[in-house]
Amino acid sequence: MLKHLGFLLLFSLLFNTLTGAQDNKKSEKKFQVALIGFYNLENFYDTINDPGKNDEEFLPEGANHYTGSVYLDKIGKLSDVISQIGTDITPDGLAIMGCAEIENDTVLNDLVHSSKLDKRGYKIVHYNSPDIRGVDVGLLYSPKYFTPKFSEPLFVPLFEADGAPRFTRDVLYVEGLLLGEPVYIFVNHWPSRRGGEEASAPARAIAAGVSKHKIDSITKINPDAKIVLMGDLNDDPVSPSVAKVIGATGAKESVKKGGMFNPWTTYFKQGIGTLAYQDSWNLFDQIIISSGWLDKNQSGLFFKDARIFSKPWMMQQEGRYKGYPKRTYDFNRYMGGYSDHFPTYTIFYKQMK
Repeated sequence: MLKHLGFLLLFSLLFNTLTGAQDNKKSEKKFQVALIGFYNLENFYDTINDPGKNDEEFLPEGANHYTGSVYLDKIGKLSDVISQIGTDITPDGLAIMGCAEIENDTVLNDLVHSSKLDKRGYKIVHYNSPDIRGVDVGLLYSPKYFTPKFSEPLFVPLFEADGAPRFTRDVLYVEGLLLGEPVYIFVNHWPSRRGGEEASAPARAIAAGVSKHKIDSITKINPDAKIVLMGDLNDDPVSPSVAKVIGATGAKESVKKGGMFNPWTTYFKQGIGTLAYQDSWNLFDQIIISSGWLDKNQSGLFFKDARIFSKPWMMQQEGRYKGYPKRTYDFNRYMGGYSDHFPTYTIFYKQMK
């Protein structure tokens, strides 16, 4: 009798263990992952003189002696960085990457067809901007993840004190499907702080307002729309252009339906940034997302994390810029670096059925 009871007890334990393992296996969730990044490519010019642009210093005979060998080295350095962003999460790396400080689509085509990026099959969305320096913004995307449906440049209306037009970078607006879901992307490069942060702030507020107007028109129709505003904003997460004009907050619980969440606010308040100036860090390179991404229990893509991609080999190792992003030029001296900005990226998950 005791032998029978022992056998039944052993069988019961084995059955429960096997059943529990099967239940756990059934309850395991699998996710697709998509990474969206932004990178200021720092004066990424070609070597050909364009009479319509102020590109003279970035020519072989210019002040920077921007030769073909420098250009090819620049492509190699940028592809080193881009090819490694997020590969610890997915071998495909970035699904989408916004970029700034590019002269034209030629430099982007040369970049995506470089040896380290060619297999990714990145495609390009780009429009020429009226910026006086001749630099634009652009978008790289993997067709495996993203299908663009519509795009246009959004003009930023600025004026000098005498009323003359002041031309800056357009905002690049792209609608498309990311893993089959509608998303709305804004790539920005707002006016610089030249002349002082306070004096130049109104120009950035106007640039922010261009995106905000379009965002409001989208969320008015669909408050749950999935929007991404990214770029070199030349302002920090707490600056008025970001916190007030865009209305982006770093507190998830405070984001209302149709509102904007800024995952970089916490980084900035901790003294972490993407570029350094006079021994202090700024976090200009931001990726701000709408409330539609925040619900982790939804069937679609949701926000998981935001990161800065900064490796020791991307940093200056000595001299007055030690610890800063290793830039391409120090004034007119070629440094052989990557960019004076670190790239940022955001991680999104989608539960597989």
